[in-house]
Parts: sequence; structure tokens; C-alpha cells
Amino acid sequence: MTDVHTATIRSYNMSRIRNKNTKPEIIIRSIVHRMGFRYGLHNNKLPGKPDIVLSRLKKIIFVHGCFWHIHKCKYGRVRPATNTKFWQTKRQGNVDRDKRNIKELKKLGWKILVIWECQTKKPEKVIKRIKKFLG
Repeated sequence: MTDVHTATIRSYNMSRIRNKNTKPEIIIRSIVHRMGFRYGLHNNKLPGKPDIVLSRLKKIIFVHGCFWHIHKCKYGRVRPATNTKFWQTKRQGNVDRDKRNIKELKKLGWKILVIWECQTKKPEKVIKRIKKFLG
């Protein structure tokens, strides 16, 4: 199957995808803030530049995009029709890097919660998970 966009348009579309301050990340930050917690963002001194860092609690929240981090949901199972090998390698690299970063953070004594983009579509469930994680 061929791409519905030209190479130029596809390149432009892909360049517009953010790695910070995404809609799912902002949803989670809003939930955590409404719960009364204060946090830091994208701490580049920690492995993986965690999305949300609660230093006093020594807890971290990652908000992963389902496509980019190969979640098992319908959004994560999507395979690009063009340049398939490149995208599979790129996405698998993200998964491998996530595992390394989480392992390193745990060694440093951090507790970690990963929230997937698809889970932000059901805020009541996410709120329960965050409450349980943060205590």
C-alpha cells in the first residue's frame, strides 16, 4: 500500500510531532496538579528526561505515546505502510531505550509510573492509578 501523502507532506507532518508538552502529557500534568502535587518537568539530569518528576516523593511519571513506544493497544499496533523497516527499527529503539532508562532510574531509587496515551482517554481510571501511585 502506498502513502496517501507525498514524501514532502509526510516529512512535514512527521516534523510537527512533539516530544514534549503533548496533549496526553498536559492532561496528566493537570490531573497531578489538581491533586495538589507540585512537580518538575523533563529533568535532563535524569535518564530518559522524565515527563513529570516529583522529587520530594522520589517518583516519576512517564507519559508514552502508544505509536512511538509500541503499546499493545490498537494505536500501538499500527505499522506504517511506507518505509516500514526504518519505522520499526526507530520505534523498537524507543522501547529498548525506555527499558534501559527505567532500569537506571530504579537503581537510583526512583519509583516509576508509565501512563499510555490511550489511557488518557478514560480520565477516571487514570486518576485512580495516579492516586494509588502517589499515595
